[in-house]
Amino acid sequence: MRSRHWLAALALSVTLTGCTGLGLAPATPTPIPPTPSPTPEPEAARVNGTVIRLADLEEEVARFEAAQRSLGIDLAALGDYRATVLDGLIDRRLLAEAARTAGTSIEPAEVEARIEALAAEMGGSDAMGAWLAANGYSFESLKAALTEELLAARTVEVIADGVPSATEQVHALHLLVADAGRAEELRTQIMGGADFAQLAQTYSLDLSTRPAGGDLGWFAPGTLTTPEVEAAAFALQPGDVSTVIQSALGYHLVQVIERGEHELSPQTWRRLRREAVEAWLAEARGRATIEIVNPP
Repeated sequence: MRSRHWLAALALSVTLTGCTGLGLAPATPTPIPPTPSPTPEPEAARVNGTVIRLADLEEEVARFEAAQRSLGIDLAALGDYRATVLDGLIDRRLLAEAARTAGTSIEPAEVEARIEALAAEMGGSDAMGAWLAANGYSFESLKAALTEELLAARTVEVIADGVPSATEQVHALHLLVADAGRAEELRTQIMGGADFAQLAQTYSLDLSTRPAGGDLGWFAPGTLTTPEVEAAAFALQPGDVSTVIQSALGYHLVQVIERGEHELSPQTWRRLRREAVEAWLAEARGRATIEIVNPP
């Protein structure tokens, strides 16, 4: 019994002392190689400190090229389209950032539902897999891109919805001549009681409005192709006649018939909404810290 206790004590001693109890030298520990630092992924750009990966840019460029080829468009005729694609990724990042700052989040379930709907439209998972491969997406990269797209779309919606569907508009007459002296003569006649519309039918060089006596109809701010004429019209009250206005086209006179709030045409409303988003992006780019790491 005493022998068994001694053997057990010896075994425990060996276990605790790394065999030194037997008079053997301690084993030299095998050196553990340092864990290599992960190689940073190449970057295309940084937007307010967040990275747009070079790989994401290259994949987006490949998708753009494939789409253009499918439409029969010669890529050589598009100029520096790689820079255009990168600008699109930067804009998307700025819009998505704004949504996050506003407290908007996209639930994974929403993203997965969108992908499932897309797969159903394509005819099933096999077709979806083929589409992912053809467009350079993995399932995870598609989810990431779609999440950012949805966030960006929320910001676009907020900006566009801020554009009213009705606004102050002006109904005006207009005439155009080539000579400043002739314009002054016509203005003198109008101020003396001559009919603006009749003079426009006789003298105006604007063939699009001359048959109707120079009638421009109702128009909203930002809708006329000659901004000088538009600015003059909105500065007038009904019945007023402008001074002679010079533009690249010649010399103009404007008479306001009436003004008031009217619904915008669907085309004008869409354009103003688009311009509001473009203006927001221009301002956001001016505030943002944007670094192009690898110029496209």
